[in-house]
Amino acid sequence: MISTSGLTLQFGKRVLFKDVSIKFTPGNCYGIIGANGAGKSTFLRVLAGDIEPSKGSVDITPGERLAVLKQDHYAFDEVEVLRTVMLGHERLVAIMDEKDALYQKEDFSDADGMRASELEAEFADMNGWDAEPEAERLLNGLGIEPSKHHKKMADLTDKEKVRVLLAQALFGSPDVLLLDEPSAGLDPDLRQEVWALIRKLRDAGKTLLLTTHYMDEAERLCGRIAFLRAGRLRALDTADGIRAAAGDAKDLEQAFLRLSHEEECP
Repeated sequence: MISTSGLTLQFGKRVLFKDVSIKFTPGNCYGIIGANGAGKSTFLRVLAGDIEPSKGSVDITPGERLAVLKQDHYAFDEVEVLRTVMLGHERLVAIMDEKDALYQKEDFSDADGMRASELEAEFADMNGWDAEPEAERLLNGLGIEPSKHHKKMADLTDKEKVRVLLAQALFGSPDVLLLDEPSAGLDPDLRQEVWALIRKLRDAGKTLLLTTHYMDEAERLCGRIAFLRAGRLRALDTADGIRAAAGDAKDLEQAFLRLSHEEECP
């Protein structure tokens, strides 16, 4: 579970959101919608700890792991595709790197042996021996053929990079998953596959938050939907509840437009 208490983010006089107190619970997928510039992506970045809030706090259930769908498609250009996926679990990769460095030492000491033993135990607890096969399965499932798994990210097309970063976010089955526009840049067939993966994670008891510009995506995937507007996270409800609150709007898009208009009118 991930929750916020009095969460506020302000840049100068501009308030992106104010006093947001909310709980996101396991087994649910939450959708956050809003106009461009409303602060949807920024809200996820605050939850992820990438941006310090002006006030308030973010709390995650102790022992749970959070993962984020990265949006910088060029950040891993010099990294091998398979390793990029495994970097979705940074602690696991750090253990792998430290183990490799220890075992390559010519003057391997007793202290090194004790440290290696500790790392091996932690590695086993994380199911580390299945890390590479899992990364390969994710890549294959997202349409990245095996011949590209050991290439650098710079050698892939932009669409392929999106798929690899999605595999990175899914790697290691995180407890809390933040997805910023998860189907952006995907073709219709792959979009359906991504939706199926998100449903599978939700049904497995994970906590998922996604931002999207696609109203049908929010309606089909998210049991609860909110829209960020004028510094507030509004109308956290089911799609049916939001449509009813907007005067029995025919669909979520019409509800969004009506509720946005209400905000603008005194």
